[in-house]
Amino acid sequence: MQATININKKNYIANLNQPLDISIPLHAGIKNVIAWYAPPVEISPVRMDNWVGEVAQGGSVNFRNVFFNPHAHGTHTECVGHITREWVSLNQNLKHFFFSAKLITVMPEEKDGDKIIYRQQLEEAWADCGAEALILRTLPNNQTKLTAHYSGTNPPYLHHEAAAWMVKQNIRHLLLDLPSVDREQDGGKLLAHNAFWNTANQVRYDATITELIFVSDQIKDGLYLLNLQITALENDASPSKPLLFELKGE
Repeated sequence: MQATININKKNYIANLNQPLDISIPLHAGIKNVIAWYAPPVEISPVRMDNWVGEVAQGGSVNFRNVFFNPHAHGTHTECVGHITREWVSLNQNLKHFFFSAKLITVMPEEKDGDKIIYRQQLEEAWADCGAEALILRTLPNNQTKLTAHYSGTNPPYLHHEAAAWMVKQNIRHLLLDLPSVDREQDGGKLLAHNAFWNTANQVRYDATITELIFVSDQIKDGLYLLNLQITALENDASPSKPLLFELKGE
């Protein structure tokens, strides 16, 4: 199956039978991505009197409870409701799921003990490509991102001027392999979140941030078709499964 997508007045073809999964799966226990001091993911069978929801333990079906936090465990997509007093649901504001996207690899710059992604690092690579989504792969890039425990480590983050630049470029969807676009401890300022969603002016309710992705080195920088899959969960954030599809010019 194929799809045609137009980016900057040029048509591209995507093979929908060959997705590139850039999500991190959820696992029970400590061998799972964890951030924000959350406890590990729990997946356990329901127990009622003498009945257990686990076939391997004698139950008739597998019937398990799952406990997790979408912001702290695995790949997730969030909307402006993450930082607003008003209740804003991602499920009510993300109504389209296929987007043109550009993947960029960047090395955060060190400053005063922090590792920061700056606007200047993105501008040249973006080159006014006209895509709707920006995917950031940070260096170093290795398999440890699949099980990293980020709490208390001061991970790299995005400078708020870079987020404001994205608004001017009309980038509606930002995906990155970090637990947050902001500094782990910033006194609640959330400068990059606020800049990206333009909360001081006309709020971008349909814009999203997807965190804790993993883009393997086998996937090259460049343009892609992005399929951003979420659950039908009425919340500010949802576990998500972003898929990329390689593009070929017509």
